[in-house]
Amino acid sequence: MKLYDSVELAARNLRESVLRNSLTTLGISVGVASLVAMLSLGIGLQQLASRRLQRSGLFDSIVVTSRRDLRGYNREQEESGPAPAESPDLNETARLKIVNVAGVVEVYPDLRFITDVRFDGKPHLTMVAGLPFSSKDGDSFEGMQGKFFSSEDAHEVILQKTFAAELMGKPTRGPEEINVADVARPLLGKQVEMRYTEREGSVQDAGSYSVISHEISLTIVGVTDLDPDSMRGSARARLFIPQKLTEGMRPMQAYDMRASNGVTSNEPIYSNVVARVSGAGKVDAVEQAIKKLGFNTFSILDATKSMRRFFAILDLFLGIFGSLALTVASIGIINTLVMAILERRREIGIMKAVGASDADVRGLFFAEAGAMGLLGGVCGTALGWIIGRAINFGTNIYLRRQGFPPEHIWAVPIWLVAGALGFSFLVSLLSGLYPASRAARLDPVQALRYE
Repeated sequence: MKLYDSVELAARNLRESVLRNSLTTLGISVGVASLVAMLSLGIGLQQLASRRLQRSGLFDSIVVTSRRDLRGYNREQEESGPAPAESPDLNETARLKIVNVAGVVEVYPDLRFITDVRFDGKPHLTMVAGLPFSSKDGDSFEGMQGKFFSSEDAHEVILQKTFAAELMGKPTRGPEEINVADVARPLLGKQVEMRYTEREGSVQDAGSYSVISHEISLTIVGVTDLDPDSMRGSARARLFIPQKLTEGMRPMQAYDMRASNGVTSNEPIYSNVVARVSGAGKVDAVEQAIKKLGFNTFSILDATKSMRRFFAILDLFLGIFGSLALTVASIGIINTLVMAILERRREIGIMKAVGASDADVRGLFFAEAGAMGLLGGVCGTALGWIIGRAINFGTNIYLRRQGFPPEHIWAVPIWLVAGALGFSFLVSLLSGLYPASRAARLDPVQALRYE
């Protein structure tokens, strides 16, 4: 029997029992819709997490530390690089070497120090951090009130909202109670005085140094919600000034490191530096190159390995639960085709009597099962897309009522559509195995006697 004839016969048989075949196809559609809706939700949540990390400016960043800093030292690093006593200092010379690594676009020290800030004559103790100008487009400043620094070394400051509330004398129980706009409005454009100390060493005597106190006036230009570098595990800062300005000040830091040879020089030694890479795909290669220079590295990609494992397990369970409905629908296909065999015994007998082989009969029932599976897959994919849109729409309504910006929490990539159609078609063919084999085994003589 030709393929065209098999398709034509299958289409005719499906049209003869429209209601029953339509209900079976509807069952397949519901199964595919549940599968697509659940997987699209898992994929959407994973993409949301990835987008937030990418927009934070940390997804393409690598934190570089000295092996002499034993706080982050472990057995794996010991086996992959030099021992702490043999590792180089993380100084300006090392920073220039890291800048020259292929794929690195920027390297800056993570400068943080505790200092005294005065506003309206009242002192406030806080952590200050230098902020590179490249952080301007980061997600941390999405809802910032005011503006970013006007230049790389401007005498300007951005406040974290809890510190802004402290300057205003507004006691709060938690950051969630603070409205950024309310605390920013009376502070923008005001001046704060920041006092800091600078450590200067003696070239003649490596063991002596002097501490010089300085004071600088800064203009408040913005108030933000988050510390853009808090995800790196650094001490949480509440006041930010331009990175170039911080480097020029050379303040004493919480971890003021000295040269490994004991010689004090004007070249600063950093506890860690941050290397920005031209793309997230180059992070691993850049990390390996920096490790060869004798330093430890850490990136958000390292931390997200567990996140990716979690989403892989989540997608697996969502796929399993979504497939249960499709499995139930496959039982409906078996039932429909078995009933069709009982109703068409004489037809099958006539077909075999005029020369149809077992393979022809088997192919006919496979064609009917495949047609129901393919049609159900198309309708189910469309229904799953609609369900995903509805879930996303309802979620955004809830987020707006809670005061959060809308998010896109679902995604239906092309591979999911193709996979759903292919899986639906495959399940339908597997469901048609028993009915097709049963129809092919019919004795034509007994089939022609059937009334």
